[in-house]
Amino acid sequence: MPVTDAYRPEPRLMTLGPEFADPVTPAVFPAQILRFRNDRAAATVGLDGLTDNEWLAAFARFEPLPDNQPQPLAMRYHGHQFRHYNPDLGDGRGFLYAQLRETAGGRLLDLGTKGSGRTPWSRSADGRLTLKGGVREVMATEMLEALGVPTSRTFSLVETGESLQRHDEPSPTRGAVMTRLSHGHIRFGSFQRHAFHNRPDLIRALMDHVIEAYYPHLDAVEADARPATLLAAVAENAARMTAAWMTAGFVHGVLNTDNMNMTGESFDYGPYRFLPYSDPNFTAAYFDENGLYSFGRQAEAVFWNLAQLAGVFTLFAEEAPLRKALDGFAPAYHGSLGKGMAMRLGVKSRGTEADAALASAAFRALQDGAAALRWEPFFFDWFCGSASEARALKGARAGLYASEAFLDFRGLLHGYEPDRPHRLTHPYFEQAEPEELLYDQIEALWAPIAAADDWGPFQAKLERIAAARQGWGFAVTALSVSHS
Repeated sequence: MPVTDAYRPEPRLMTLGPEFADPVTPAVFPAQILRFRNDRAAATVGLDGLTDNEWLAAFARFEPLPDNQPQPLAMRYHGHQFRHYNPDLGDGRGFLYAQLRETAGGRLLDLGTKGSGRTPWSRSADGRLTLKGGVREVMATEMLEALGVPTSRTFSLVETGESLQRHDEPSPTRGAVMTRLSHGHIRFGSFQRHAFHNRPDLIRALMDHVIEAYYPHLDAVEADARPATLLAAVAENAARMTAAWMTAGFVHGVLNTDNMNMTGESFDYGPYRFLPYSDPNFTAAYFDENGLYSFGRQAEAVFWNLAQLAGVFTLFAEEAPLRKALDGFAPAYHGSLGKGMAMRLGVKSRGTEADAALASAAFRALQDGAAALRWEPFFFDWFCGSASEARALKGARAGLYASEAFLDFRGLLHGYEPDRPHRLTHPYFEQAEPEELLYDQIEALWAPIAAADDWGPFQAKLERIAAARQGWGFAVTALSVSHS
């Protein structure tokens, strides 16, 4: 299989041994119809030169990439699901396909799957993914990347020609297999599994692997200090990710410990939602009846998950340094929230205290105007701060912005210098309204696919999200965090 000089294979997980993952065989699908290939992401790992047939060999049949894993690995993990411990988890419909280095930052990246067939951890499930679920995940990752959120990227989506039965959507429904490019699939639940089996030796081995592969700057830390030092770094990255969700108006939906990875990158999008209006009680999952993972409780949920990870390390580490590491989450979250709000508004940061005040004022304004102001138009109207004030005060929401509810926000925003105001000359800002990704819009994209195999609206939406990404111009900066 041809690859470019930028392709740098580095299959590391398989060196850990059989206690961490199981070799599996991919499903054989009756059809292989390429619906989405992410050449922009492929270029970052030297795989953009593949023909469509070669692409299908890799991401539909999962033939091994050159000098990479000889066989896919279904990863083992446990986890808390809605805060109830479940020891019957693991990669039930996915596997780690390959590992390789990123061209620019040198990060170790994973190619992992969803819908690639049954594994030892599938239980009674079929190991498949619906095509609609794949379409939804493509949209989530494209939009989140555009908004500067640390996220996995959907790499490939292939329709498989299968008819699937599901209880939560009209069935039979079409099947698909998806591949994501992610900065690591080692989850909090990967550690929890070994704690459940009282194997501190395996926890140490996995901890050392995570440091070596993803946090090499911690490699010189002495053995006794490693658990707390790693926990502090993971907490900081998790705080950054959570703050990015909040400024993006994003609700993950299922913040279980098996859906949190060690690198602080968002992934695995099931019942996600973007906020239509500001609402701290807004939930994404219909089964989240108590609002445990609602928009306003996401930071609490992530911190709770971090505390479970800390509990794992108490098998061989002192509690006091672990508590201190956890204490770093709150200041990191609030600092990231202020800095992220400045980024989303297109203004230059003025430091932690000023940015925190701006974020508070912005959230208050969004809440006060929630009855008439959708989430995304607020950021569209005020992008680059004072450079957009005339535009905002002449637009469709001018009356609201002139009201008393927005005085505090506007006053604070005046003290900020626009960041790269030339971005406002991008055609994206000539639109009357911004690009959004609301639930009804995703359903509207799926309807023509389901009814007539019409992918035109899907492609058009991807093009509009790409235009938004180029207009905002902050996705690359937010995603280029490297620990190497």
